[in-house]
Amino acid sequence: MTVTETPRLPENAGKFVPVQTRSERPKSFTPEDFAAPKGREVDWKYSPVAKFAELFVNEPGAGKLKIDVSAPESVSLGTLAEGAAPRGTGLVPEDLPSAIASRQTAEAAYIAVPADTELDAPITITVSGEDAAAREFAHIVLHAQANAKATIVLDHTGSVLLSENVEIVVDEGASLDVIVIHDWNDDAVHTGSHQAVLAKDAYLKHTIVTFGGEVVRVNPSLHLNGTGSEGIAKGLYFSDAGQHFEHQVYIDHVGERTVSDVNYKGALQGAGARSVWIGDVLIRQSAVGTESYEQNRNLVLSNGARADSVPNLEIETGDIAGAGHASATGRFEEDQLFYLMARGIDEPTARRLVVHGFLNEIVQSISVPELQERMRESLERELENSIEALMAQGAVR
Repeated sequence: MTVTETPRLPENAGKFVPVQTRSERPKSFTPEDFAAPKGREVDWKYSPVAKFAELFVNEPGAGKLKIDVSAPESVSLGTLAEGAAPRGTGLVPEDLPSAIASRQTAEAAYIAVPADTELDAPITITVSGEDAAAREFAHIVLHAQANAKATIVLDHTGSVLLSENVEIVVDEGASLDVIVIHDWNDDAVHTGSHQAVLAKDAYLKHTIVTFGGEVVRVNPSLHLNGTGSEGIAKGLYFSDAGQHFEHQVYIDHVGERTVSDVNYKGALQGAGARSVWIGDVLIRQSAVGTESYEQNRNLVLSNGARADSVPNLEIETGDIAGAGHASATGRFEEDQLFYLMARGIDEPTARRLVVHGFLNEIVQSISVPELQERMRESLERELENSIEALMAQGAVR
């Protein structure tokens, strides 16, 4: 009789179990707990990892980054050292650059809206860089205390190589509208981790607009911990030739009767234009009565552009009000173009109208009128560049 031995696995083989769900990703404030990304990891496989290499180094930044805050007198402004609450209560790093940014930012900027305060004018935080070769780190804590109501604009400009943590804490009954604008110069490289925790009956609307930068990678996470909390996540982006814009959205339903709505829209134009959208929604066993929906739409305006869209939905309880997701990526609709041109509208103007109509839903959702107008102007500049490129190729008459 022939005896065949079963091959023996290495003793530590069981330790290397791939991450199966978004909630299982490792979290730590200690940079040494994370390996430097290689591009094969689930959260980095769509990213140009080499562009972020300098941000994987656990050494101090150049210190040239400027953070300016304009706010009413009633708003509390200050700094928080590592370990000083509420810093660390709303954000725990999920990747190496976020952990390094936390470690290398000795004093986080702290902006707090006092309890029972309702602000008429928005708080504006301007983050500006001056050197795309200088490594920078930042940590910003936004805190809406109980029953407070406010709008906060986080505006990014200039040139930079930045890893940024944005920590959002929304206490019971508070309502916060956070608008994040990435209007970087074309040489900027930016990775950001935005994490928010919502208490009972809290409301957060989180909007990201990305038009500028060479590579922008942002991971917004909304943790709906309190009963009746609501999280809205919206995004708008226009990726031009050579630009890589990436948004990885995570909605974590923990409390009962929580609500979320995710809607990201983008347009792409030019050789090498790239967008990546990943939407993860987790409805935990405790989140009974939850209502959730996420969608991503992309409009590809020319050859050579690529959009990746990956919606994911995990449901651990059968007692929900509803949940769904949708994703669509398509080329410019020639039928729409023909319809407009048949009514005497020239082709460049027709193209502008179609793209404006596609993206205007997100622009109109921005609560600050001045920012709406600014976004329309930025979009018009992008379209002008797009049409000029197509005309040079003979694709537009």
